[in-house]
Amino acid sequence: MAAPVAVSIEGLSFAYPDGRQALRDISLRIASGEKVGLVGPNGAGKSTLLLHLNGLLQSQAGQVHTCGLDVSNGNLGAVRAAVGMVFQDPNDQLFCPTVFEDVAFGLLYQGLPKASVQARVAEALAAVGMEGFESRSSYRLSLGEKKRIALATVLVLQPEILALDEPSAGLDPRARRSLIELLATLHPTLLIATHDLALVQELCARVVVLDEGGVVADGPASTILGDAPLLARHGLEL
Repeated sequence: MAAPVAVSIEGLSFAYPDGRQALRDISLRIASGEKVGLVGPNGAGKSTLLLHLNGLLQSQAGQVHTCGLDVSNGNLGAVRAAVGMVFQDPNDQLFCPTVFEDVAFGLLYQGLPKASVQARVAEALAAVGMEGFESRSSYRLSLGEKKRIALATVLVLQPEILALDEPSAGLDPRARRSLIELLATLHPTLLIATHDLALVQELCARVVVLDEGGVVADGPASTILGDAPLLARHGLEL
């Protein structure tokens, strides 16, 4: 029996106000539980595509559905509960005085009881290996620690889909290896936009190559990442 569809995109196009065409007629289907790498050169449209999954950007042409919901103004609350977005720069997600407050923010906004909030924050911090950091100041942490806390702020909301933009960017080898091992343990549908093809090779069974706003290749990671001429044509190298 086929897995349910987590993401369905049909004919998605998008241009920024300066006229730059970021996405061109994108069509993709991603099954629930899939781990997919979105790769391509700078300006290929990877981040723009991720931002459409939870309505931070909305399509100008075509349709986007996540977890069976049309990504439109009327569904944004439910869509954003289903799709957790982790940005490249963790400072975009960490703005409270303490780690506990950062991770608890979304739950408190939902009005959950204090005991439930404390339990779920503890669970999320344990999942990213950051137990005991509750009273620490997020802005004083290392980049790798900040990335883990930013991930916890999303995991605490228990999303069905995780969308990560360049998760390994700026990390030293030890922090990068730790992040890969962490991501390998997660069970939601996973979409990773990245230049780090070695990370994709370890984590993702499927790879989608974007260039100039369009899908130029889509297939098993072993096939796509093993095609050196294809990668070279689109500014990539394993």
